[in-house]
Amino acid sequence: MTSQISAVICTFNRDSYLRKAIQSLVEQTLDVSRYEIIVVDNRSTDDTKRVVTEEFSHLSNLRYLYEPIQGLSQARNTGWQNSLGEYIAYLDDDAIAVPQWLEKIIEVFETVQPQPGGVGGKVEAIWEVPRPPWLSDKLLAHLTVVDWSDQPITLNKKQFLAGANMAFSRHILEKTQGFRVELGRKGNRLLSNEDLLLRNQLDEMGYSCFYHPEISVRHHIPKSRLNQSYFINRLYWQGVSNAILLTSQDSLSRSKRLQLAKNSIAKLWRDRRNLPLLTASTNEPEVLWAKCLKYFEIGYMLGILGLVK
Repeated sequence: MTSQISAVICTFNRDSYLRKAIQSLVEQTLDVSRYEIIVVDNRSTDDTKRVVTEEFSHLSNLRYLYEPIQGLSQARNTGWQNSLGEYIAYLDDDAIAVPQWLEKIIEVFETVQPQPGGVGGKVEAIWEVPRPPWLSDKLLAHLTVVDWSDQPITLNKKQFLAGANMAFSRHILEKTQGFRVELGRKGNRLLSNEDLLLRNQLDEMGYSCFYHPEISVRHHIPKSRLNQSYFINRLYWQGVSNAILLTSQDSLSRSKRLQLAKNSIAKLWRDRRNLPLLTASTNEPEVLWAKCLKYFEIGYMLGILGLVK
């Protein structure tokens, strides 16, 4: 079977969400002969395999792949390397795509000139419990809630494609060799920036990234993420991820690494009167944001020094 586009879902122990994600792909407006669905099971221990191979066994365009090496980047690479489509679209296992999702992705790739290297769209939240009053808009991006524009736009340097809702042409993934496995989620380690590194590579190659609001998905925000410790941990790992991204792009000498670490220490020291924020609880959105930034700085410092394994 040949497919114009491959929809890839990488999953790890989310069988209940996975059903909804797959069903949203079953209900696409695109003719079934033009796309395939690939589910990459990244060492799940729940009912993931049964859900895919039994509950959706009637789907002729669905394939189940098992990836034994833990890591989101590893799973994403397994997905595109085993796909048949000219374009590869990634949907998170806890996201639900709108019916025209695949059709719009193809439309953008084939009508926008020059052809973009990456395409994505809006990610709206499905709040499983009410949004807490301490959760500021600054932290929403760390829940993968994205809304850049009501109109189609070419993304600028400060805007990004959301990992829950992004697509690339096959030749781009072949040129870049896909996602770097030292970045991206690995079990409970909240590493990120694998998609940002790919975006940087696209920039260097002269390709843009394009956003269309109708390429939209809805993303579950579970109760387990709506606590302050999650965001503190998330920002800490974002600091680590930023350090790994920097060191993967530039060969830093030991002295340069030490200087960057000293800069982080200096930032924390200059703001030492607020260091009690590291352990204090708060319901003030701006205070929590400041607290998260301190953990980000700590993660960045440890990442630069190569102390996080």
